[in-house]
Amino acid sequence: MDQPVSSPKVVPKTKTAKLSVGAIALMTAAAVVTSLRGLPLIAKEEMTMFAYLGFAVILYLIPASLVSAELGGAFADKNGGIYAWVTAAFGKRWGFLAIWLQWIQNVVWYPVALTFAAAALAYTIGRPAMADNGIYVGLFCIIAYWLATFVVLRGVEIFAKVTNWTFVIGTIGPGLVLVGLGIYWVMTGHPIAWQHLTDPALSLQGHARFWPAISGLGTIAFLAGIVLLFAGVEVQAVHVLDMDKPSTSYPAAIGLAAIISLLIFALGAVPIAAIVSYQKISMQAGVFEAFAAVISNLWHQGWLTALLSFLVGIGAISGVFAWLGSPSKGLLATANDGELPPILHAKNKNGMPTHILLVQGVIVTIMSSLYFVIKDVSVVFFLVSAMTIALYLIAYMLMYAAAIRLRYSQPALARPFRVPGGLPGMWLVAGVGFVGVLFSFVVAFFPPDQLPVGSPVLYVTLVVVGTVFFCGVPLVLHQMRQPSWSRKPVLPVAAPR
Repeated sequence: MDQPVSSPKVVPKTKTAKLSVGAIALMTAAAVVTSLRGLPLIAKEEMTMFAYLGFAVILYLIPASLVSAELGGAFADKNGGIYAWVTAAFGKRWGFLAIWLQWIQNVVWYPVALTFAAAALAYTIGRPAMADNGIYVGLFCIIAYWLATFVVLRGVEIFAKVTNWTFVIGTIGPGLVLVGLGIYWVMTGHPIAWQHLTDPALSLQGHARFWPAISGLGTIAFLAGIVLLFAGVEVQAVHVLDMDKPSTSYPAAIGLAAIISLLIFALGAVPIAAIVSYQKISMQAGVFEAFAAVISNLWHQGWLTALLSFLVGIGAISGVFAWLGSPSKGLLATANDGELPPILHAKNKNGMPTHILLVQGVIVTIMSSLYFVIKDVSVVFFLVSAMTIALYLIAYMLMYAAAIRLRYSQPALARPFRVPGGLPGMWLVAGVGFVGVLFSFVVAFFPPDQLPVGSPVLYVTLVVVGTVFFCGVPLVLHQMRQPSWSRKPVLPVAAPR
């Protein structure tokens, strides 16, 4: 029993407890449903939300979970996640692109999450109009992000400890209250908003719609955003080896996680669609508008709306803290293969990738500055979301392609979990997933008809330029790499005061 710590046999022998189907399902659902920020986006689709959610579950969530489970089990002994998977299939260039996209989409996502937190603060202090003020939202995103970076540079352990309870008090708790308020609204005879739709641009004729009225890709542009709400399901694939009978247990866990996530999104979005009229559902403040509408009608207690808004804000902020350090450390792992210039190798005494976090902060500052120049906050909110969608979905397409390629190039690779059905099964599952994300990727470039985007040409140009730029950077870095870029022991650098 006194084996050296470096022995590869020690870790498996010490793993006596196995994760249950329920445990994996809850972990996956928590990774997917990080906050309530996505509910207004879903609610804006009224009753057609169920068609969109069904698309996301069947064509995205389930294929992504099954394919990432096979790849995660096969490469469990290697660090890097999607970097290792795509590199094994297509080489380091495309592996680096995949891990870069997984990192940069998270960076682009931060302003979206912080916009939601900015709206929460506005409702907390009783100034809801500030949620639509671009100067306030932009400044909030920039200041909040740099404060979070300042704290994370000194160690993220404290935030890892509070992740579970912040998810409960900032997401589950307010979500249940929202459901209760929606039930009260309907049971007391108030008008149900989705039954009185009026929008000539979308062919809404005063009655509920249950299926998308498609007159162009702009009418279904929200589909890509709804698909993105389920992103992150692949992160739990690393636990496939921690389950008994993973070939049957993991699919069951993913099925349960899909049901849980679907219920949270649907049960939270339906009350918003019922309470807030279609024209008034704001991308960044729809949750708080629903709280305020019912509470002011029922009790006239503004403090209760403020409290609920504060709790939701905690959920949004904690999500930023929880994700702030991890993706950057995943990118740093590529330095071992010489994919990053030495200036980005630096770590501080807490093991945090200092310079990568600073570069991250600069990008977030630039993205948040869009709020200063585009008047409608909801448009910026969705524009930044569209960039996030496009970047992340490219990474998923690489993942699906890698899974199929590896079935041919490395057929003897040990796979504790396999997508059922042999090669046809892999082609079916990965193919469906690839087609689903490809369609969502294309849709992401179309301005949504539901929002006043101003100049469609400017909107599309910004999304295209952002996507091409962020995809081009890793390819240029890979082409420029030098032997001296391979990471060597680096002395810790002091965190900025």
